[in-house]
Amino acid sequence: MTDLTPPARKPARPLFSSGPCAKPPGWSLEKLSAESLGRSHRSKLGKARLAHCIDLIRDVLEVPETHRIGIVPGSDTGAVEMAMWTMLGARPVTTIAWESFGEGWVTDAVKQLRIDPTVIRADYGQLPDLAQVDWGHDVIFTWNGTTSGVRVPDGDWIAADREGLAIADATSAVFAQDIAWDKVDVLTFSWQKVLGGEGAHGVLILGPRAVERLESHTPQWPLPKVFRLTKGGKLIEGIFRGETINTPSMLAVEDAIFALEWGKSIGGLSAMKARADANAAALDAIVRERDWLGHLAADPATRSNTSVCLTVEGADSDFVKKFAALLEEHDAAYDIAGYRDAPPGLRVWCGATVDTADIEALGPWFDWAWATLRA
Repeated sequence: MTDLTPPARKPARPLFSSGPCAKPPGWSLEKLSAESLGRSHRSKLGKARLAHCIDLIRDVLEVPETHRIGIVPGSDTGAVEMAMWTMLGARPVTTIAWESFGEGWVTDAVKQLRIDPTVIRADYGQLPDLAQVDWGHDVIFTWNGTTSGVRVPDGDWIAADREGLAIADATSAVFAQDIAWDKVDVLTFSWQKVLGGEGAHGVLILGPRAVERLESHTPQWPLPKVFRLTKGGKLIEGIFRGETINTPSMLAVEDAIFALEWGKSIGGLSAMKARADANAAALDAIVRERDWLGHLAADPATRSNTSVCLTVEGADSDFVKKFAALLEEHDAAYDIAGYRDAPPGLRVWCGATVDTADIEALGPWFDWAWATLRA
């Protein structure tokens, strides 16, 4: 008979959500600097902390000086939509979608901006044929598909002599995957993914070609105040020095600073990528040892090392919910059911803020949940 006794060893931190993600090891609320709380974000201290956060992003993420970094409203969604609303309309547009967030940008382009983009799609688990992209267009894509576990392999497919802009939603890629900064004109992310930070704020990174577009192009549609990046035809440079468009949460800023300083303390970008790679490798070992588990991302070359999506043999959405609920009930793994729009399966966050030992501890718990539900 199959042993249905729960395993003795549990992950020390069973935090495997793909957003908000696990806090960095050693995090506690008491460790956050509180001097800026209750102060104006426009005070000398408030602006200094925001600027420090931006400087840390540049340092740890290794963003070149050619690119500007701004903290903006609305998480990663707000950052992507800010780029779309302010920069699109000057050239034809291509949107690339192979999971739900990419499809969201298609919807924005078609139904909201009504610009009739060229749409290049692939099913969940697959990457579209990137050779189809016409770089005479502005191109919007996700660097890492958070809900499918499929990422672009590198930046080689982006034309060096492109006429259009390369606009990358990289919220689950940065700090874990290599970014070809010479190939990216706009990049966005949010703190609550790879840094384990708090939500509500996005990060908008602009290369020189994006700035040129902003200063030379006037959109044909109205721009909400929170999207406005120029004044009098010139970039509002203060936004990229920490003078935010609207009031940020200084607690969220301090939390992001803690995560960035943690990343710097362990060895910076290379160390953070190595941790994500080790976590993904540990999860892959679990998958390879079980014939009832598989990867939704078919090609290892384009498989995510952060938002790893798994298939479960014969499972429907009800089975997956029960599987995830069993593990949560025993404090073995939280929030591992796949995204609601994705094929039924599991999704385990493997970014740098997760410890590899906790990933390794999942194997016996997966076996137990599988056997319990199949009994």
